[in-house]
Amino acid sequence: MKASLSLDLDNKWSYMMVHGDPEWRSLPSYLDVVVPRFLELLDAHGLKITVFIVGKDAQLPEHGDVLRSIVAAGHEIGNHSHSHEPWFHRATPSTIESEIARAEEAIVSATGVRPRGFRGPGYSRSPRILEILARRGYRYDASVLSTWIGPLARAYYLRSTQLPPEDERQRSELFGSFGDGLGPNRRHVAHTPSGEIAVVPVTTMPLLRVPIHLSYVMHLRTISRSLARAYVNTALQACRISGTEPSLLLHPLDFIGADECPELRFFPGMTLARADRTEMADYFVRAYRANFDVLPMSRHAWPQDAEQLVLSA
Repeated sequence: MKASLSLDLDNKWSYMMVHGDPEWRSLPSYLDVVVPRFLELLDAHGLKITVFIVGKDAQLPEHGDVLRSIVAAGHEIGNHSHSHEPWFHRATPSTIESEIARAEEAIVSATGVRPRGFRGPGYSRSPRILEILARRGYRYDASVLSTWIGPLARAYYLRSTQLPPEDERQRSELFGSFGDGLGPNRRHVAHTPSGEIAVVPVTTMPLLRVPIHLSYVMHLRTISRSLARAYVNTALQACRISGTEPSLLLHPLDFIGADECPELRFFPGMTLARADRTEMADYFVRAYRANFDVLPMSRHAWPQDAEQLVLSA
């Protein structure tokens, strides 16, 4: 069975921004630490994946070498918006197009690669975004996370912040709704006025619809190593039994230890030491590769011999 793996290259400042930390405006970064670590892991397992890059990071000259190292290692590049605002889907059409176009331009300038895949920040999505992506020639969107736990995650974040009321309202749809758990959990093709585009959801546990991306597993790892491993194996077997070709996800915080980034200790699972995170990341990737033929997202989104399930956008 085919599958895909991706990494959202959310930088340190983006987590601080969502949390309401004003220091985010200085754009603090950990890319020079995180990127070599995940490249080493992927190389050890012989995997090529898709890395979604934020335009704000790509436009800074100091990030050029580290972003080009991702391309040099043979990984696919995707667009993760310019400003990484999870309320992106609520913007006007012109702002949405500007966000996509500015990120695209910065990514091309930094890496020499024009992205043809997109993931909205914080899984932000809408039919309007799909239409704009299709018109701009994008081949797939990977912004769907079909889980019911979004409001619980939002409540956790808001409880840990001291945001003014207007900022809380801005984040009122952060991480989606309970109804998202009823959405599609498999690759499909959406039709828009500008043409068709593949939609590849970040896979959740079949039937239960709880996340199985690595950051969620890291949270379980803080409770028990055996529990986290059992969860990974159960999720992968559920995908195989149900015939679900999964698309799983990594984040930079999966490669950062608790003592290395104290500003982000509010994030679930960030109490875990780096050695434990490294061990869990290796187990996760090894188990995934043992169960599936893991590909970059473009090859998963448009397999030449795949049956296409056509859904309306």
